[in-house]
Amino acid sequence: MQPSNNKYVHVVGGGLAGSEAAWQLAQRGISMRLYEMRPERTTPAHVSDRLAELVCSNSLGSNLPDRAPGLLKNELRRLGSLLLACAEEATVPAGGALAVDRDIFAQSVTDAIKQHPQITLIRTEVTEIPNEPCIIATGPLTAETLAGKIAQLVGEEYLYFYDAIAPTVHADTIDMSIAFRASRYERGEQDEGDYINCPMNREEYEAFVTALREAEIIALRDFEREDPRFFEGCLPVEQIAARGPDSLAFGPMRPVGLRDPRTGRRPFAVLQLRQDNLAGTLYNLVGFQTNLRWGEQRRVFRMIPGLENAEFARYGMMHRNTFLNAPLHLHPTLQFRDRDNLFFAGQITGVEGYAGNIATGLLAGINLARVMAGQAPYVLPETTMLGALCHYITHADPDDFQPMKANFGILPPLDRPPKGKRERKAAYATRALADLDAFMGNKQPSSAESPLQL
Repeated sequence: MQPSNNKYVHVVGGGLAGSEAAWQLAQRGISMRLYEMRPERTTPAHVSDRLAELVCSNSLGSNLPDRAPGLLKNELRRLGSLLLACAEEATVPAGGALAVDRDIFAQSVTDAIKQHPQITLIRTEVTEIPNEPCIIATGPLTAETLAGKIAQLVGEEYLYFYDAIAPTVHADTIDMSIAFRASRYERGEQDEGDYINCPMNREEYEAFVTALREAEIIALRDFEREDPRFFEGCLPVEQIAARGPDSLAFGPMRPVGLRDPRTGRRPFAVLQLRQDNLAGTLYNLVGFQTNLRWGEQRRVFRMIPGLENAEFARYGMMHRNTFLNAPLHLHPTLQFRDRDNLFFAGQITGVEGYAGNIATGLLAGINLARVMAGQAPYVLPETTMLGALCHYITHADPDDFQPMKANFGILPPLDRPPKGKRERKAAYATRALADLDAFMGNKQPSSAESPLQL
C-alpha cells in the first residue's frame, strides 16, 4: 500500500516506537494514520494483532533510579510517555525491574490508540515510503518490500544482527520442592522474592552445559551463514555456552546474591524465572534466549533442577533483525538526513531495548510535530540518557556500527565524579534529570495530565 493523503501524517509500524510516536503526535493535535500490517500479515516473532506486543521478554529493564534503564524511564515519565504509563498499570513482580503482563500491556496500548480521536489505525502492509510527513518505526522485522524501498532510499544494504527469544513455562509445572523464590540480595518487594530460582551444583551444571553445547539448533539459511552477527545483549544461551564451560555461570546463570534454602549455601549456578503474566501462571527463563530446535529445548532445559516436568507455553526462537546505519543517515533529532519530514524510530535506528525503542518513538513524534508547526526539532542534551542514545547512534563509527542500549558509558563524564560507583551513577542520574528539566523549561506532565487521559 502507498499512503497518499496530504491531510494526514503517517506512522508506519504499530510496535513500541510507532505507538508512542503516534500518541505524541496526536496529543499535539495532529491528525495522523498509524499503519500496522498485523493481522493481515504476521511476523516470525509476534503471536497476536495487538499494538506494542513484547516478543523477546516481558521486562523493560531496571526501574531503579541510579541504573541506566531506570534513568531512561524517569526521563520518559517527565516527557509524558503513554507506553510507560501503560507498563506501570500492567506490572508484575520483578524485584528492581519493571516487568509487565504482556497481554494486559499490549491491550492497554491498543485501546488507548484506538480511542484517540486524532489517530486512525489502519491494518495493512505499507509497501512504499510515504511522500507526506512520516515516521518509519517498523522495527527489526520490517517486511521485505518496504525494507527494499528503505534500502533504495539509503543507497546501501542494511546492517543486521540476530535476536533471540526466551521460552516460557507454565508455573504449576515447576517443582517448587527444588526451586525457590528469592530476589538477588533480597531486593524483591515481596517477602518470598519475585523470582523463581532453579539451583544447580557443579555436576548438574556441567552435565547441562555439555547437553546444551551438543544440542541441535535451527540452521541458518545459506546466505545468513556467510556473515552471522549476534547482538551481545541478547545472545542465544547456546552461543554463550560455546564461549567456555563456565561462561553461563558468570552470565545469565550467575548465582550471586542467592542462597539455596535446602543447603543454606550459594549454588554453583542458578536459572532464574520471571513472572510473565499478571495471573502468575506463566514464567519466562531469564537470559535463556535460544535457537535450539523445540524438541531439544524440551529435552535440555528439563535437565535443569526444578524443570524436569516443565510444560512449555512458548518455545524460544531466533530471528534476523535489520537496522539502519544511523551514523550515515540520521540526525540526532531522528530525522533522515536528506528529508526533513521523514523520521525513523525504534530498533530500526540501532537503539536496543524496550525502553530505548519507546523513547525514540516519543522523540520522533514530538519532533515531527514541531516540524509540522514550523519549529526546530529538539536535540536533547547529551547529558540525558535519551539525548546520549540519539547522539551515539548518529555519531558512532559507521564502519563498525552496532546497536546500543541505555548505559552510563555513553554519557559525558562528570565534572567532579564521586569516588564510589553507586554514587557516580546517582550523580549521572541527578545531572541528567536536572538538565532535561532545564531544557524542557520544567514543563513536566502533572499527575492530572496522565498520558492515559484524553
